[in-house]
Amino acid sequence: MLRIGLTGGMGAGKSTVSKILESRGAVIVDSDKIAREVVEPGTEGLAALVAAFGDDILAADGSLDRAALAAKAFVGDEERGKLNSIVHPLVGNRTAELIAAAPADAVLVQDIPLLVENGLGPLFSLVIVVFVDAEERVHRLVEHRGVPEKDARARISAQATDEQRSAAADVWLDNSGPPGTIDAQVNALWDERLVPFERNLSSGKWSLSVPELVPADPEWPAEAQRLIGRLQVACGASALRIDHIGSTSVPGLPAKDVIDLQITVADLATADKLAEPLHKAGFPRKTHVTADNPKPPYGVGGEADPGVWEKRLHGNADPQRPINAHIRVVNWPGQQFALAFRDWLRANPEIRDEYSAIKREAAANARRFTDHSEAVAAYLSVKEPWFDHAYPRVMEWAAAQEGRP
Repeated sequence: MLRIGLTGGMGAGKSTVSKILESRGAVIVDSDKIAREVVEPGTEGLAALVAAFGDDILAADGSLDRAALAAKAFVGDEERGKLNSIVHPLVGNRTAELIAAAPADAVLVQDIPLLVENGLGPLFSLVIVVFVDAEERVHRLVEHRGVPEKDARARISAQATDEQRSAAADVWLDNSGPPGTIDAQVNALWDERLVPFERNLSSGKWSLSVPELVPADPEWPAEAQRLIGRLQVACGASALRIDHIGSTSVPGLPAKDVIDLQITVADLATADKLAEPLHKAGFPRKTHVTADNPKPPYGVGGEADPGVWEKRLHGNADPQRPINAHIRVVNWPGQQFALAFRDWLRANPEIRDEYSAIKREAAANARRFTDHSEAVAAYLSVKEPWFDHAYPRVMEWAAAQEGRP
């Protein structure tokens, strides 16, 4: 099952996006709908709200007067917290029931207004944010839903900012245009990303990376942080640390559009135990890779045992975001080298330029081949000898840094 989080500011049009996705075959779990369901007349949720906010939040027929509740619950943090403490557990329980009932191969979309505010992004394989400027959202709420302007502004101001939503978004859908203009965006998202993502997840496949350089993308660090959050949820306490490494972690460095991440574990047995939870989270194992190329012996005693260069490698089932998630053992040379090499490049612009030239040469070598495996091998055939020579330089530099473990 592929779980997608859908969110956006009040009045942005999440329900529109949700309806389109449902028409294409997605299973929708709507938090707002569930939130209404759990406070219907006769429910324990409605009784708890009356006890907390008073009888005057009820309409004449005994149902919840949502405007009256909003007028009380959105005046401050304490009142809003009281509301959330009542409704959220009930919504959570009902949500769990609906997820359990969904087919195993479903693309399940959870429409959650406060996804960003509650830090829920790492629980999903992708987060979709529907965007409309705040002033336009106020206009839509007042004109189309009859919400008093003061209440509309109060609710919007209590939600996440556009900047916070942007940081959480894997997919940004701009719904600022006239009705119907967002349809093409959503349909393309379904056809080109969500369906292939679920298919890859079910079959244990990962997205392939092209050994071609692109200019440094300032969004890479934010993407890496979202991926790290998902990996942390999947790994739990088994991950001693998770780091953004490789070329995309070095500002200004051209790179393949592949996010490299390192999961540090206590031993290889732990790495192997993580294979299943990582796969379920959308990160299938690349079973053909079991070790880094051992570097020449360095330091007292060197690294004579090739076993200390073993690792496990996972990719991403998301067809539009290739990654390499390297699982390495703490204090083994490969684990230390990955971190030290990143920091070495960040600290030394002249070395960064030297490495960039090597990468361009490697990419040119890869372009000689049309077969993906051959192209990757050609790319690495240029880089690996340079890494062998760089290794002692990196480790000597790292050892000289004050306070570095």
